[in-house]
Amino acid sequence: MSERPEKTVLLRGGDVHSPADPFATAMVVERGHVAWVGSEGAADSFADGVDEVVDLRGALVTPAFTDAHVHTTATGLALTGLDLTGVDTLAGALERVRAHAAARPADRVLLGHGWDASAWPERRPPSRRELDEAAGGRPLYLTRADVHSAVVTTALLDLVPHARTLSGYAPDAPLTGAAHHAVRAAAYDSVTPAQRTEAQRAALARAASLGIGSVHECAGPEISGADDLTGLLRLAAEEPGLRVTGYWAEVITSPAGAARVRELGATGAAGDLFVDGSLGSHTACLHEPYADAPDGTGSAHLDADAIAAHVTACTEAGIQAGFHAIGDAALSAVVEGVRAAADRLGLARVRAARHRVEHAEMLGPELIAAFAELALTASVQPAFDAAWGGEEAMYAQRLGRERARTLNPYAAMLRAGVPLALGSDSPVTPSTRGAPSGPPPSTAPPSTGSRCAPPSRPTPAAAGGPSAGTTRACWCRALRPTTRCGRPATWWCRCPTTGSPTGPPTPAPAPRTARPHPRRPAARLPAHGRGRAHGPRAPERVTRQDPRTAERRAPACRTAPSSAVLTC
Repeated sequence: MSERPEKTVLLRGGDVHSPADPFATAMVVERGHVAWVGSEGAADSFADGVDEVVDLRGALVTPAFTDAHVHTTATGLALTGLDLTGVDTLAGALERVRAHAAARPADRVLLGHGWDASAWPERRPPSRRELDEAAGGRPLYLTRADVHSAVVTTALLDLVPHARTLSGYAPDAPLTGAAHHAVRAAAYDSVTPAQRTEAQRAALARAASLGIGSVHECAGPEISGADDLTGLLRLAAEEPGLRVTGYWAEVITSPAGAARVRELGATGAAGDLFVDGSLGSHTACLHEPYADAPDGTGSAHLDADAIAAHVTACTEAGIQAGFHAIGDAALSAVVEGVRAAADRLGLARVRAARHRVEHAEMLGPELIAAFAELALTASVQPAFDAAWGGEEAMYAQRLGRERARTLNPYAAMLRAGVPLALGSDSPVTPSTRGAPSGPPPSTAPPSTGSRCAPPSRPTPAAAGGPSAGTTRACWCRALRPTTRCGRPATWWCRCPTTGSPTGPPTPAPAPRTARPHPRRPAARLPAHGRGRAHGPRAPERVTRQDPRTAERRAPACRTAPSSAVLTC
């Protein structure tokens, strides 16, 4: 591993987000570590003793962000290969395929990602005949934006002849289920170790350039492979850069299975352990049929008994369990299974394990309450709602407008005390591939009821992002956020004991020593330990600490909130 830089840098003239000093505008970085944060006046005393002074010009500096759900190799392959994200017509997609095939004559299998026919005027995926022509008769594997289905050429199917006998195969339709998994395995087997490392390195470098300092890699036998995960963890350990936490999505029922997860270097048997599929591919498991496919309710891969066995084995082994679940029927099965494990092992033991559920999009009030009861972390992707929400987009097409409006109820989840881990599911939605700049579009529909659209993420100034005022949409905690309806977000307290909201708090008196600040009125600032306020203490505008830490330090609502709740 290379040595950290030896020089000392002073960054000043910005807006430094730090719980240590709410008025900070400057910081000193010494040998790769933050050595000091403070005000402009105090920064003058450092100016002569540093190697470099950086004028932030009002930009925001934050700690590095965590993307809680990524597929690093697939993201890197999209960065370095064929990416159809944003292509708005079928003809445009086929032209991209032709150009990519011409540019990569040596590739044994052409790999691509990102088509979304729900946004095309043709409203259909490319046919196999069209793909055969565009790819010049070569093997091509092209995943839909949600990665739960793919279109392929005849030449690739000929390499996996048994795929035609598996569930999810149709003569001229996207592959899903077992047929998709078989063809995906053959396609990714064509990637050499050198190509895989190149893709992983590109994805991690792009994430770092966007101010992301940590990612959760969601791997598994049906997604990438053991060599892919162990290679990524080894690369992250050997080279400076991002911290990578690995999850391995394989059902375990015994101590031997848990030992295998640990041998791979994974934190848990979690991530994309599929209980169902996705809404875009009509494979998310629903209680009621799809609006645009009334004969179907999706696919169920694990039932409540299998979920209970997995959670029990993971809890007893001391590792996290987790599942991919999007549809309301799949989420009901998860809750039923986790509750059965809690009945067997004790609720406190299951809660302490911090099991997680990826996506968790169709949560009604009863399921939200169950998530809070079982202490299930919801690993969610707000950019899904930005990409597919609204009155005419994919969610409304699949479910109808009424059901679509109930998806992704983040404000209600936070009010109930459900921990949220925010991520991109890259390359499904952009994170390490780059997020669009600018505020949320003013034409986006307003939030309704308890649902609140995600805030915009501030650009970390130190990461080489755009200048102050520019935001990147919309998956991480934000300072001074706005909701998608355009109104400022409001932060409320949540009782660390009961999990219930305490209502709009009474602002604590401003500290007498506080200096005026043009952007942060002193009356709105928390007391920060300078004496107990009468009544509930004003919340910080972002969650600044782990809620479990806050609970240990603040056993009652009147002393300190354990988390902030975003409401619209």
